[in-house]
Order: sequence, then structure tokens, then C-alpha cells
Amino acid sequence: MPNLNTKAIPNNTFDAIVIGSGISGGWAAKELCEKGLKTLVLERGRNVEHTKDYPTANMNPWDFQHRTKMPEAFMKENPLITKSAGFGEDTAHFFIKDNDHPYVQEKEFDWIRGYQVGGKSLIWGRACPRWSPNEFIAPARDGYGIEWPISYDEIAPWYSHVELFAVICGNKDELETMPDGEYLPPFDFNCVEKEIKKKINNKYKDRHMIQGRWAQLTEPTQLHLDQGRAKCQSRDLCMRGCMFGGYFSSVSSTLPWASKTGNLTIQPDSVVHSIIYDEKKKRATGVRVIDALTHQETEYYAHIIFLNASALNSNLILLNSTSSRFPNGLGNDNDLLGRYICHHNYGGSMGGDIDGFEDIYYYGRKPAESMMANFRNFKKQDMDFVGGYMAFMGSYRTRGLHNEDAEMIGAPLKNAMSEAGPWGMYMYMQGETVPKYNNRVYLSKTEKDQWGIPLLVTDVAYDNNDELLLKDFLQQGAEMLDAAGVKNIHTHDNKWAPGRDIHEMGGCRMGKDADTSLLNKWNQLHHCENVFVTDGACMTSTANQSPSILYMALTARAANYAVQALKNGDL
Repeated sequence: MPNLNTKAIPNNTFDAIVIGSGISGGWAAKELCEKGLKTLVLERGRNVEHTKDYPTANMNPWDFQHRTKMPEAFMKENPLITKSAGFGEDTAHFFIKDNDHPYVQEKEFDWIRGYQVGGKSLIWGRACPRWSPNEFIAPARDGYGIEWPISYDEIAPWYSHVELFAVICGNKDELETMPDGEYLPPFDFNCVEKEIKKKINNKYKDRHMIQGRWAQLTEPTQLHLDQGRAKCQSRDLCMRGCMFGGYFSSVSSTLPWASKTGNLTIQPDSVVHSIIYDEKKKRATGVRVIDALTHQETEYYAHIIFLNASALNSNLILLNSTSSRFPNGLGNDNDLLGRYICHHNYGGSMGGDIDGFEDIYYYGRKPAESMMANFRNFKKQDMDFVGGYMAFMGSYRTRGLHNEDAEMIGAPLKNAMSEAGPWGMYMYMQGETVPKYNNRVYLSKTEKDQWGIPLLVTDVAYDNNDELLLKDFLQQGAEMLDAAGVKNIHTHDNKWAPGRDIHEMGGCRMGKDADTSLLNKWNQLHHCENVFVTDGACMTSTANQSPSILYMALTARAANYAVQALKNGDL
């Protein structure tokens, strides 16, 4: 295990400091340590060790006091975090409690967080499709965003770099809208999904239901065995923590790999207050940290700093990093820091029934959903809204219980539960949202947390474009399911607040022009080049695909650039 410093470090100087230990922070640590840099990883939450700290991983439902549900009192005390997908009695140890980490909602925003070594990489959804070239050019082309400073061709080798190490399963589908990657074999469709795919593809030439690209280890290679990871067991209990390392997390993969180099130091319970800027040197020199338990303040120093605290926390840290040179936050000469916050639109879902297939079932609990690649506004805007959407979908078999069986007890109830019922089908959207100047986060002038740091204020809302996109999904999705033979289709406008998608992005976006962005093509702050931001805060736009694999690729790319720049004396 890495050297854990829970009190203080006698020599507080490192080659690099990484703020945050989640998906992108773990990748920064791996790349920097492999290249020989003595690296300090700061994590505001508690320590978590792979396998050791997964207390519910092997528990049965009946082993839990409330059968994996949370009691009513807890739900009332935590109305925010209990909305999160996957939250329950079996996973609560990886989520915060609402009152422990408050923030101010100027407009309703569901900020879902998990503070521990590994961050939300322990509880993420694990979907990892690549962006297509279209997503990098569409915002500027269609007039709803600025130009990305990089292209698909520039990031494609780094997609491959992280896919091979982290492991993504999927099929080679040869789709322009969702390019292929370096994939291990996918989880196969079940019998109903195969039939639905065939019917949809027969009717629509531009719509493609594919096997999910998921961060699940289906067939380990030697590289994955060397990480100490084993094949996914198809238990679909990932968010409890997986002792097999069957899904990618920084705790099971990148952080232990970084530790093997001897260059890694992890310091949990370290709440970052701000980044220290030296006005004479015109560079950042370190990080100011408050011990989460003792409230003692300590400063740590490094040549380069990677900010990977998760999108909104990274914005908070930069906004709180003030100096005479940067009175409005580090690198914030254009007053755009904290603006253009965006997320994904999960507003629409639907489902229905499937006739037939009564004599067929499936085995295991597949932890990967099928995907419907985007088919809107590809290469040009052809709708009355901008951006696109993808969908997740799948079929399942219900139990044999019916309403009339509600009074059953004992053996009749168990027999009814053991029988398979009819098949069902579901689909839900993941839609692009438009980066907007007025969608922002900022620091409260009056309220502070228990460490004396100003609370973050969220001022983010949906707009008419989101409503038009949602309307199109509900209409087109229902038509596709109908064409596939789904019966009793029901559609839903979920009316979720922004943030519940857990894909918050932006606020410190990349761009070619320092007047309209905060970061350059290498994820460096334009006006403080030894600070790199490679988590969701750096995103120029959202696209429609899940973003985590892009965060990993951007981080690996930036870290390798930073190491070379440091060797060349450019940092």
C-alpha cells in the first residue's frame, strides 16, 4: 500500500500534487508516478483500501437490518443523497450524508457526492462510450458553444491508452456516431434484446442498438492480472465495492499501480482550502490543506498541481484561491470561472411489456446495459434543438407474482416468487445540455462549512432546448419500442433537477482563446501554466455520451505533457 500520511509530512515538498483520488485523480497519480515524479494525492474523505473496506460486498439481502432499504428517518434527514442511483443500505458507506457537506441551492440542483479515497469511482455507472469527431466540432459549428481546442484524432490514442489499462468491454460496431475502442468481449444481449435490436435495425437505418461499452473486466489479460484484478462475476453488486476488481476504480487499479512505483503518497482526510500562488514566480507553488478531523492547516509544495476534485469542487477550490494577482480566483482574468456549468439531461424514460419467450430465461446479473447511439444533429443540425442524445436500454423478466397473489403466505408465496413472469423492456435518455453563461456556481459571501471554507452556490437550470430534446426522445423512443413489438408502452417526464445525472461539467473550460476559456489544449490554466485541471470542470461541452472515459484520456494526455514540460524546464 502507499505511504499514508494522516497527520503531517516532515518534508512537505513533492514533484507533483494531485487534488482528488477519484477517476481522473487516480489516472493523474498513475501517469505521474510511472514517469518518476514523487506525487502527493490529497483526498478530503477517509481512506479506503481495496477488498479490505468493502463491508457489504458479500452480504445477502437478509443480512441487512432493513433488507438494503434505508429507514424512513434516514430518508427524511438525507433527502438529497437518497435520490442517487444505486444508493441503499448496502452502498451508503460510499456516499456522504447531506448535513455533513452542505451547499446553497439558488436553483434546485442535486449534487451527489462520495468522499473517500477512490471518490465516485467506487459508485459510478461505468458506461464508457467514446465521443465521435462530431461532438468536438458540433458546438462551434451549430452555434451553441465555443470551439474545442482538440480534435477526436488528437485524443483517440489516449482513449486507447486508458481503455487498455482500465479495461472496457464492448463490441466492434463500426459506427460513426460512437467509434470503436480497445475492447474486451462484451456482455451478450439476452434473447429479447436480440429480437428488439433486429427489429429496430430493420426499420431504422440510422439507429443502432449495441452492446454496452462498460468498464467491466470480462476476460482478464496479463496486464489486468498484474493489477491484481479478476474476471467480473456478473453479480451486479458493483457499488458495494468489488473484491474481484471486476470493474474499474482507482482503488482497485490506478492507485495501487502508482503505489508500486514507490513514488506515491496518499493523504486522506485532507480538505483542500486553496491553491497557493506566488506572485513573484508567477506560478502556483503549493496547496493549502485543512485536516478534516483536527482542522489543523498545512501547506504542501510542488512543481506541478493537478486539480481533480470533481467538477464543482474543482471550481470551488479555484474560486477560493485568491491573491492580489487573481482576486476573483486562480486564473480567472475573464470572470468566466464557475460559468458555463452543464450536465446531462436524464429527463425521459419509458418501458413496456414483451409477449412470448416464456420458455427462455437468462443467467447471472449482467452489470452492463445496452446502448442506443445518438442519431440526432449528427454532422449538421437537422432538428429544432441543438445537441443529441443517446439511450440506455434493456429487457428483463419479472417474477410470477400478480396483484391477486398479494395475500399469499408461506409455501404458496415462495412458489409464486420462484416462477418467472412476463418480459419487460425499458429505455432512458442521456441528453446533451447547452453550456450557458448564466448557468454557474459561485462562493457564498455569508455561509461557510465546518472548515471555514465558503459554501458553493449552485445556479443552474434547464432551458427550452432541453425540453425540445426531451420531447423528441419520448416520441422517438416510444415509436422504436412499438416497432420492436413492445406493448403497453408508458413514457415519463421524470422532472429531475439538474445534477441528479451525476455528470456535472464545466466552469473551467478548455478553449483556444484565453478571453473565452480558462484552460488551453493541454488542460493548463492559461494564466498559471503549472496548474492542470482534467476532471469534469475542464469540459467545453457535454456531448451525449458518458464522460468518464474522456476524463481519463484527457488526464493521461495532460500528465504526460506535464512531465515532459517539467523535464524541458518549461514548468
